[in-house]
Amino acid sequence: MSRKGEIVRTTRETDISLTLELDGSGLANIQSGVGFLDHMLALMAMHGRMDLSVSCRGDLDVDCHHSVEDIGITLGQALASALGNKAGIARYGTAHVPMDETLVRVSLDLSNRPYLVCNLPFTSERLGTLDTEMIGEFFRAVSQHAGITLHLDSLHGSNNHHIAEAVFKAFGRALREAVAVDPSIRGVLSTKGQL
Repeated sequence: MSRKGEIVRTTRETDISLTLELDGSGLANIQSGVGFLDHMLALMAMHGRMDLSVSCRGDLDVDCHHSVEDIGITLGQALASALGNKAGIARYGTAHVPMDETLVRVSLDLSNRPYLVCNLPFTSERLGTLDTEMIGEFFRAVSQHAGITLHLDSLHGSNNHHIAEAVFKAFGRALREAVAVDPSIRGVLSTKGQL
């Protein structure tokens, strides 16, 4: 059975079409209008072994905020749609990703209780045309709309590009672990009987 989510979101600020296939091979076709974000989403897809297509036309003449946040919203919605009732999934995922001097940890729970803890000490305002403060906003939007408890921690590192890259790679890897189907799980992995 295909675990796929397709979302179209049109507002006065952005026009987004996004498709997510959880059981993919890491293919990515990303056109967000924000080059650094395209690179990060392609890394996330590759390391999460998911197929991701994103097309966004946004008001980049203002800044990147609306495009980045709204892509996070649509990604979260697509993930929620692809997972359905979450029956049989591992639910939790954690990944540590090193990149030269940087080490990042991402831990997540597909709990349907959105919460973000973001400890990413960026020291530059921008990576390409992506405002670094928007990385936290992107993951906040994903967390809220997919129902993820999400912890992002840079354990050490000084290069802003490395920190950002390690976060997106680690998120992809942790998500792959959490969405994995475990045949020994009947229903959802919760004593409540639902997430």
